[in-house]
Amino acid sequence: MVSRRLPATDDRIVPGTEDALRIDLDGTPVDGLRGQTIAGVLLGSGVLAWRRTSGSGKSRGVFCGIGVCFDCIVTVNGQRDVRACQRRAADGDRIETQHDALPEPTTENDPFGDRT
Repeated sequence: MVSRRLPATDDRIVPGTEDALRIDLDGTPVDGLRGQTIAGVLLGSGVLAWRRTSGSGKSRGVFCGIGVCFDCIVTVNGQRDVRACQRRAADGDRIETQHDALPEPTTENDPFGDRT
């Protein structure tokens, strides 16, 4: 996938300036522009996945892009489960990828009780 970004001055709806910002993804600086979502900054920098599924560990990034699914969740400045496609990036944001293991089945978290 090739990243393509139009200059902010070419925006037909709200032409703007290209104010740079920098976020940190797991300790690596990533550059973007004011007004971009976290997902937009990451995709624009060539980062396609930033989460792994709990069950199989498969890579995930943006799926729906409108905040309906949870494929793009990240931790932002210590706050977990933020949808990267919905949150605008701010200069200095600290983004951490998320991966949560599935809980071990117990009778406490099984609503149907012991099935054996």
